[in-house]
Amino acid sequence: MAEGRAQVWLGATRPRTLPAAVAPVLVGTAFAWRGGAFSAGAAGLCLTFALLVQIGANFANDYYDFVHGADTPGRVGPRRAVAAGLISPATMKRAMWGVFTVAFLSGLGLVAWGGPWLIAVGVISILCGIAYTGGPWPLGYHGLGDVFVFVFFGLVAVGATFYVQAGLITSDVLLAGAAIGALTTNILLLNNYRDLETDVRANKRTLVVRFGRGFARAQFGGAMAFAWLVPVALWARGAAAWILLPFLLAPVAMWHLRRLSAARESRELIALLGETGLLLAGYAVLLSIGVML
Repeated sequence: MAEGRAQVWLGATRPRTLPAAVAPVLVGTAFAWRGGAFSAGAAGLCLTFALLVQIGANFANDYYDFVHGADTPGRVGPRRAVAAGLISPATMKRAMWGVFTVAFLSGLGLVAWGGPWLIAVGVISILCGIAYTGGPWPLGYHGLGDVFVFVFFGLVAVGATFYVQAGLITSDVLLAGAAIGALTTNILLLNNYRDLETDVRANKRTLVVRFGRGFARAQFGGAMAFAWLVPVALWARGAAAWILLPFLLAPVAMWHLRRLSAARESRELIALLGETGLLLAGYAVLLSIGVML
């Protein structure tokens, strides 16, 4: 049976990456709830904006990686719609701009909570989503993709979600945002780890290309170690012991690291990619519960 257009577009959104949009909003909202500042409307708009920016960035990546030659019909890994000939480049580019436009419009609603300066945050977030693989100096092609993900899907997303509800930023919120950002970079790292050979041919200078897979494994483990040290730091700063709930998932994190070290085939990395997204989601849920308790 031929694949329907809806299925093709759903695949192009890359559902395995969407926990990266949900996790920071969940954690930022948990801190707002603990501070008695929870706003369902603001939290809902933050989630809508984050999901749309993530999907728009995925569409941009699908389009620009094809244009730059990083994605070809023979690539290894999850299918890319443009490279596979399922969606034309022009259509994907229009969809990218359409999603980013809706994201911007939804983000305007947050001005009522956080003030007009949030417009600049939203515009910069969208521009960086495009600049990751597009524009005259693509971030992902110069080894800066990890920094972009850490900052925008960690510090900015968690911090802004909390700010629009509580009206301020705290060091605890930023610390939690750094943990979410660190785990989110591991999703990007696994993509780059799998695509090392094709990225070399396309002159896409990711950190994996620049420093090798050994460095990537160390980065993967370091991000996890940092993420699990954050609850300890928050506990030391006065949080209740409930903040240590993410340690329930520590054995899973260690198992993921062992699997990355032992992986020899792309299918193993593809499976690990999906599970890394689920680990991020689980960590965010447990951390949020710990914050609220």
